[in-house]
This record gives sequence, structure tokens and C-alpha cells, in this order.
Amino acid sequence: MSALLLPVLSTTEERVQRARLILAYLKKTYPTPVTELTYETPFQLVAAVMLSAQCTDKKVNHVTDTLYKKYRTARDFANADFDMFVREISSITFPAAKAKNVIAAGKLVQDEFGGEIPKTLEELIRLPGVAYKSSHVILGELYNIWEGIPTDTHVRRLSLRFDLTSNTDLTKISKDLEALMPKEDWKYVNNGFVLYGRYVCPALPHACDEHPLTKIWPPAAERWPKAK
Repeated sequence: MSALLLPVLSTTEERVQRARLILAYLKKTYPTPVTELTYETPFQLVAAVMLSAQCTDKKVNHVTDTLYKKYRTARDFANADFDMFVREISSITFPAAKAKNVIAAGKLVQDEFGGEIPKTLEELIRLPGVAYKSSHVILGELYNIWEGIPTDTHVRRLSLRFDLTSNTDLTKISKDLEALMPKEDWKYVNNGFVLYGRYVCPALPHACDEHPLTKIWPPAAERWPKAK
């Protein structure tokens, strides 16, 4: 059954109550939510987030393990040779497009922000390749500023499985989740769902009746949205 055909089983109030129970589990299980992308400098995080689009963190970390010995600051990335950079990241998805965006973002950060990563969404989304999801991840990870809930494939899948949204568009799912959960707890949602989706309840259909979140809402055991 596709995500578009998943039945809506809950009222708004039921979604609010379920979201709060799920949130309580995520806060208890993942109390210090951080990304699994590896980095040492702020711009390395920005680059890693950009490289991770439609690619696994594991693959990105494998590439950046070598890449980040050469490139550390916004200036380093800004001065990268495009063809060389494409070759250096060739094992991840869309290397040419990502190389173009990372280098351009490095130049913008260096030229307009003095090499410092901006602290507002309005400034971050000016960076090539940085949109709603990635800007919130960067702000949250670097500055613990959570102005929204970033939605990736794990957040999308679990939000649909637990009937927390009727949308499949990532930004609309973010807005739905933000309406269900207190702003002070938004920081637990993305990384919590990501870790739960990776290590507890992966995407392929399986028996998950005994999983912690499925016990909160058993109908999720029969809801398997397809990847978008």
C-alpha cells in the first residue's frame, strides 16, 4: 500500500496525544540528540549535510573521513578545484551537483559571513543546496537553535506509520509535527526518529509488534508506506 493510500485513523486530538507519548519515548531513549555525520569544524558539518542528500550518513562519513583532512574551513572549500572535488566525492550520489553547491556555499560563507556559519534560517537558506530540512539540521546541531522539525526519509516514514500526518511532502510533514509537539522539544524529533528508524524499526516490512513505539500504537504494525 502506498503512503498516499494509508488510511487516516486518528482525530487531531488523538494525534496530539500519540505524538506526546512518542516524544516522551524519544526524549528518554535519545536524551542528547546529535547527528551521526562526522565533522570537526562548522563548515564541515554544512558540507556533510549537503552531501547527505539522498545518501546514507555511513557513505558520507566514509567519504569525508579522507576529504576532511584536506578541507576544513569555508575558505578551503571555496578554493577547491571543481573537477578534483567531484572526483573526491564520486562515490556518493550526484557528485557534480553537490560539488558545485558545496564550493559555492563555501565562497558565500567566506565572502559574506566572514567564514562563520550564519545563525538564522533566512541567512542559511541563501547557501546553495541548503533548504528547509538542512537549514534546521545545521542550526540545531551547531547552535542548538530549533526553529522547526527537519523531516528526512526516516521522519517521513515513521510519521506516516504512526498516523501523525496525512501529507507526504517533507515540509508539510514538518509543519504537521511542529503543530503536534511543544517547540521546546522539537530538537528530539528528527534525530530520535532517525536513530529509531535505523536501529530499531527499519523501512522494510517486518514483525515489529514488540517494538516500543508500536506498543504505543499497535496499528502501526500494519502500515508500511513506500519510499517517495
